Amino acid sequence: MSRAVPDRRRRPPMGWNSWDCYGTTVTEDEVLANAHFLSEHLLPLGWDTVVVDIQWYEPTARAGGYNADAPLLLDRYGRQLPVPARFPSAAGGAGFGPLAERVHGLGLRFGLHVMRGIPRLAVRRDLPVAGTSWTAREIASTGSTCPWNSDNYGLDHDQPGAQAYYDAQVAQFAAWGVDFIKADDMLFPYHEREIEAYHRAIERSGRPIELSLSPGRDLSAAHLHHLKDHCDLWRVSDDLWDRWPDVLAQFPRMARWAPWQGPDGWADADMLPLGRIGIRAERGGDRLSRLSHAEQVTLLTLWIIARSPLMMGGDLPTSPPETIELLSNREALEVLWHSTGGREVLREGDLVLWAADDPAGYRYAAVFSLADEPTERAVPLASIGGEPTDAVRELWTHEELVHDGTTLLLSLPAHGAALLRLTPADLW
Repeated sequence: MSRAVPDRRRRPPMGWNSWDCYGTTVTEDEVLANAHFLSEHLLPLGWDTVVVDIQWYEPTARAGGYNADAPLLLDRYGRQLPVPARFPSAAGGAGFGPLAERVHGLGLRFGLHVMRGIPRLAVRRDLPVAGTSWTAREIASTGSTCPWNSDNYGLDHDQPGAQAYYDAQVAQFAAWGVDFIKADDMLFPYHEREIEAYHRAIERSGRPIELSLSPGRDLSAAHLHHLKDHCDLWRVSDDLWDRWPDVLAQFPRMARWAPWQGPDGWADADMLPLGRIGIRAERGGDRLSRLSHAEQVTLLTLWIIARSPLMMGGDLPTSPPETIELLSNREALEVLWHSTGGREVLREGDLVLWAADDPAGYRYAAVFSLADEPTERAVPLASIGGEPTDAVRELWTHEELVHDGTTLLLSLPAHGAALLRLTPADLW
């Protein structure tokens, strides 16, 4: 029997983000096309957030990289504004208010991306900080820069005007109706005071906005309590693309972070580079995901049993039906929604096993074959928390699997996975 989608505060965030398919160049029409698809096909399964990624304020943005000294569109207080040529409803200073309203009208939440700090253009112009006597030049930390994007300087948090800038920026986002902020260049290196200031600005805005931090390279669990106190989700890696080595690298990362997953904060294995991506993106051309079907199942299985947020990166209206079928597999998603204690229980050669629990009495397991060839796997039931009388169901194929009470035999493709629900006899 299907179980209800939990309140969103009790499960990992789920939604769509424009980065993998449109990079810095997404348009209002493309955002709305994906929002309509999400609302019509995936919202009942918890996919409820639409995020406009980086440089929505850059008039000369292009696929494949960033422009140095870009002529960012700013208001008189140095806050970014959407480019009307790409977001027509933002004309006349309306910002993202009209677009957010349309997204909300579809039953969805609206999010945007922002870089850490203050635009360099605001500093060059020495624009005032809203509501203060400070100016951009006085609060900028010009030695604090992002290694891969030249839009901003960091802020000098010894100056009160630095907090005031974030307060004013987030207040504007809140007025537009923003529900989710992806704040980038926060975690590598770990910018503790910037994170605290941004969290404080959200609290002062009066709007319940979720905060996601990126990019996460070499992120240490030593920051766990600080992260949980100041954001809702945090990346644990650099950008992940449609390459098997990228997926493979997430196994040890998520094994480290999975024990800490919960409503007080979610470790994020990054977006899902599935379906049609690269349309006008940072890397590669217009394509369907280069991950094989088996590798896509493996990616989703790891993200789900590790309870990572799920942010679809492909263009939904033009992605193939088999991609949408994976995203809408309710039985698999129930593991994301309801499981607890997800953990790696065995790593031996090319075999990786995970297990998880469920308050309803079920147990879950994931069997991963990292081998480059198809293989037969004999998995002891006890190794995944099973009992001799358990019924075992594979959730991607919806098949009931036969076992002898001690061992489960699985045939897995190269780089393949099985996601299992183990049902005790008293729940049959």
